Amino acid sequence: MKISLSFLVLVSIPMTMRADVKPLDASFLRLYSETGGFTLGRPVNVKPTPDGRHVLFLRSGAKNRKRSLYEFDVATGKTREVLTAETLLKGAEEQLTPEEKARRERMRVTAGGFADYQMNENGKFLLLPLSGKLFVFDRVKETTRELKVPAGTIIDPKISPNGKLVSYVRDFDVYLYDLASDKETAVTKGGTAMKTNGLAEFVAQEEMGRFSGYWWSPGWEILVFTEADHAGVETWYVADPTKPDQKPLQQFYPRPGKKNVSVRLGWVQVNIGKVAWLEWDRKAYEYLAAVRFDRTGKLTVQIQDRRQQETSLQIFIPTSGKLQKLVDEKDSAFTNLRQDMPRWMEGEQEFLWISEYGKGLGLELRRGDGSLGDLVIPYDEGLISVAHVDHVRGEVVYVASKDPTQAHVYRRMFQLEPKIRRPDSDKATRLGEGPGLESVVFSENKEVFVLTRTSLDGLPRSFVHTRSKMVGELPSVAEEPGFKPNATIEKIGPGEGFYTTVVRPRDFDAKKKYPVLLDVYGGPHHLHVTQAMRNWLVPQWLADQGFVVVAIENRGTPGRGRDWERAIYGKFGSVPIEDQVAGLKLLGAKHAEMDLDRVGVIGWSFGGYMSALAVLKRPDVFKAAIAGAPVTDWEDYDTHYTERYLGLIPEDKKAYEASSLLPLAKNLERPLLLVHGTADDNVYYRHTLRLSAELIRAGKEFDAMALPGITHMVSADPIIYERYMSRASAFFKKNLGVAK
Repeated sequence: MKISLSFLVLVSIPMTMRADVKPLDASFLRLYSETGGFTLGRPVNVKPTPDGRHVLFLRSGAKNRKRSLYEFDVATGKTREVLTAETLLKGAEEQLTPEEKARRERMRVTAGGFADYQMNENGKFLLLPLSGKLFVFDRVKETTRELKVPAGTIIDPKISPNGKLVSYVRDFDVYLYDLASDKETAVTKGGTAMKTNGLAEFVAQEEMGRFSGYWWSPGWEILVFTEADHAGVETWYVADPTKPDQKPLQQFYPRPGKKNVSVRLGWVQVNIGKVAWLEWDRKAYEYLAAVRFDRTGKLTVQIQDRRQQETSLQIFIPTSGKLQKLVDEKDSAFTNLRQDMPRWMEGEQEFLWISEYGKGLGLELRRGDGSLGDLVIPYDEGLISVAHVDHVRGEVVYVASKDPTQAHVYRRMFQLEPKIRRPDSDKATRLGEGPGLESVVFSENKEVFVLTRTSLDGLPRSFVHTRSKMVGELPSVAEEPGFKPNATIEKIGPGEGFYTTVVRPRDFDAKKKYPVLLDVYGGPHHLHVTQAMRNWLVPQWLADQGFVVVAIENRGTPGRGRDWERAIYGKFGSVPIEDQVAGLKLLGAKHAEMDLDRVGVIGWSFGGYMSALAVLKRPDVFKAAIAGAPVTDWEDYDTHYTERYLGLIPEDKKAYEASSLLPLAKNLERPLLLVHGTADDNVYYRHTLRLSAELIRAGKEFDAMALPGITHMVSADPIIYERYMSRASAFFKKNLGVAK
């Protein structure tokens, strides 16, 4: 099943399609939302047990977001249901606190039932949070017990390696629960809503990928935790206009140029209880970006300056109680964070570290003092992430691709002693097959792994492997779309070029001219044009309404080297839209069916910003736009994201002004539909209201669609999503015209 790799994936374009293909109707939109984009019913949170004998996973019904726990037997290939949320709750409805809802919003989790679970070191015990309660399941005895935790909001529970202790944050402090005595002990004290202990602050969760605020040493004798002081940080509120009798939800929301949350790191020996503080120059390094308490007992932290042009990896020295610098990453634009690094070699004074060095990501083997020892994965191999390291075998498994529309899993051997180079150390062996996106997870004993893949031809499937063979597939009960998107991915243009997707109607007629819809995102740190079927299902629905839908990956996106990614720095309002226009013209010149006199644009979040920007700045190209949850003024977005790409206020004020939509409102001359959820706590509804106000003052006509009670994840509500996309289709049909 191995195929040759081609980093320019060109799918043959059909000149004609079957005339009897029936276009998708609006019922597809509801089905898409009801099935979570056809992902409900598929295995998620896949975790092989440490001994490699079983694979655990969560799975819901095809149209039911409540996940249950399942177990796949590696020896027999059989799967059984282990535990359901209904059983534990005894038929009661699941209840989530506002804090847990907010945490799931940050993690983009819409599932109910078991959202997550944890195993202890030998896999005998599982910790399962559910409906504000904590349950421990004994896999050997198949018994479940509910912990007698006092009333309060429980966040971020963890189970100890020996399965005897559970920790969590309850009402702003970290607690330790002894399973033998059913006794709870406070490890930190004095936490409040203003000054929390053990909780990740908003920007850490939303932008840094750090969802925890406390970490244990391997033996659970030492706790390291954050103290997040919100004093002086702006307080914003999310109110539900349909429920004026209810108090708004309160959120600390730091904006560019304003006060950030002040975070420091404490550590405490549980049997002593006295807190000491890990000090660093917090004026120079304002962000605590990442913390890792490695299995070897080494504690490392990544701290970052407010401009994010320097990230420093530092190690805690217990004898001095201080941090010592290991590696500095610097860039004139911004540095990237790695939550999965460093990886220390067990029994060795060496660690693996991902660095860019101005070229691309590479995996380095560094000595205990931080100096470079060897290069394990070259900077030009398209490294994305490291999935597994076996220091005994000298093996690293990682995800990489020189084609940013794909992601493949590879194995490579390396040596701990650079002077003795192994003959196979420069060879990468792919574990998967075919085009598409792959990920992998290994068992603790490193003998079993699960490889999950998706492609243009199929939605995610997960396959269980041993070292010698594939033993089975984790079963899915998901609904299938019933069709494959008529989508092609190609790289166009000279030089670096642009990766693009073209989605044509399934009854495509090459003799016709079609209006074009640009499905846009365009923002940094995200790839839109990928070989994943799910990305192109709704665009196929739009295409079937009589359009050709296209997507273009502009500069600023990852996966194409340092200079490509950082071309967007300080230029939100220029580089992305210039590239989108250039890509459109290249596509139109190549594909005669595209009518570039009738181009519409639709996007959400940063894509919503891009959509509005398109008609305000380039009405010569874009004839109509739908802007979903757009950021309209970047001074109203959070610090860590915005200052990373636009700089600091006041010194970089001009970059903010040049990227704002508000001064452009007077230029509107094309149809514009603004869509926004009123309960959005990521891109606040304020953004759409502020642009609306400027448009009204300028005497401009526009349309608006408020989504009552909807957050940033609009597709989670089937009816709302169907109505939104149906209106989108009607809007473009009216303003672009559809050939009969």
